[in-house]
Amino acid sequence: MRLTPLPADQWDDDVDKALAGMLPRRRRNPQGAGNALSTLVRHPDLTRAFMPFNVHLLFASTLSDRMREVAILRVSELSESPYEIEHHTGMGQAVGMTVEEIEDARSGVARDRVEQLVLDAVGELHRRSTITDDTWHALGEHLDERQLMDLVFTVGTYRTLAMAFNAFGIQPDRELQPEYER
Repeated sequence: MRLTPLPADQWDDDVDKALAGMLPRRRRNPQGAGNALSTLVRHPDLTRAFMPFNVHLLFASTLSDRMREVAILRVSELSESPYEIEHHTGMGQAVGMTVEEIEDARSGVARDRVEQLVLDAVGELHRRSTITDDTWHALGEHLDERQLMDLVFTVGTYRTLAMAFNAFGIQPDRELQPEYER
């Protein structure tokens, strides 16, 4: 690990505030937060700024939970991010995906037409930082403008997280599902 999780004796009010929008109080500690969030809080201001956006993508996105996970699983695979692959395999299962569907999404294959279009869009964004007109128009037959926007931002955000986690050397840990108090 290039950056290790913040030691427990360094968790202070700034760290707690940085995680308040993402985790309930009982999980705002090194064990409850897991390796990724425990490492991100080494920079509380950045974490506090980023978390509301990430919470939107996880809990308020116009994409269905399944569609979000299909996209993130593909991003995780294309980004070769062990942390994201492990974490979102668990999240995919939590939204009802089978192990086979998770493996298919990771490899860019789906039986459902709309999910295949989502996977195609992820691949195009990964390779060229855009979605081709054909894929955009095909997706537009099934997704509204807000869903298309949420898809692009989900792909970009999880690509960014994969890069950060890979660069920091964040190791997968036991499955911890993101949650926040509503």
